Amino acid sequence: MAETALKADPPNQEQLKVDAGQRRAAADLKLPDKIHCWPYLVRAEFIAGCIMTIGLLVWSLVVDAPLEEPANPSKTPNPSKAPWYFLGLQEMLVYFDPWIAGVVLPGLIIAGLMVIPYVDINPNGNGYYTFRERPFAVSTFLFGFLVLWVGFIVLGVFFRGPGWNLFWPWEYWDPHKVVPMTNRDLPYLLGARGEAATFLIGMAAVGGWFAVGPLVWVWKRKKPFMQKLGLTRYTIVSFLYLCMLGTVVKIVLRLVFGVKYVWVWPNVFNI
Repeated sequence: MAETALKADPPNQEQLKVDAGQRRAAADLKLPDKIHCWPYLVRAEFIAGCIMTIGLLVWSLVVDAPLEEPANPSKTPNPSKAPWYFLGLQEMLVYFDPWIAGVVLPGLIIAGLMVIPYVDINPNGNGYYTFRERPFAVSTFLFGFLVLWVGFIVLGVFFRGPGWNLFWPWEYWDPHKVVPMTNRDLPYLLGARGEAATFLIGMAAVGGWFAVGPLVWVWKRKKPFMQKLGLTRYTIVSFLYLCMLGTVVKIVLRLVFGVKYVWVWPNVFNI
């Protein structure tokens, strides 16, 4: 009698997936909420660092560096540009005096990054990335980094040509291009001609801008968010925000209306 081989029905693949998912979910319930930095995080960072190093090594061996000819002290390049990572600061020199563009603004950036842990009262997003729970904070960082930092670097690399004039990427960089200097100070546009009037109008403009912070506090101080934030933290946050937005306003005034300075104090400072 020949044996008949009974073939079992093939297992249901979908049910196998469901069972495996249920087993993983049950195992996850037994895992602790927190894990040690070593070896889990450090190991992943080390592997990522090795991959990045290998990638940069292969790139440097395959692609030649775009080096120019040796420096010639008798021939200054036009335009004379800083390294790409400093072109954002060099671009700021178009709109601000050196003491603001090279000292004050970078100092505010560093100070702002340092105080974030002390003024941030929103616990959401700690340990994970989320935009829905922190749209304002994430949007502020993206605006400050992508627009005010990376955007100025791109502007300095691709749009600034001879004489530090603006060129479209498809335009010829004409070293003989002449742009008329039509920049004027804000008090002059408002009719001020004397030094005293110029100083007072500029002081009123800058003071009025930074007075927005205290006015908003008086208006919204009874809101739960303001009560939780507190006066000290609100003062720091509002000052940093007004400085960042003031930088944008100053740039727009320069590019659109040809305003060079808002507050002028001859032989002392210009803002």
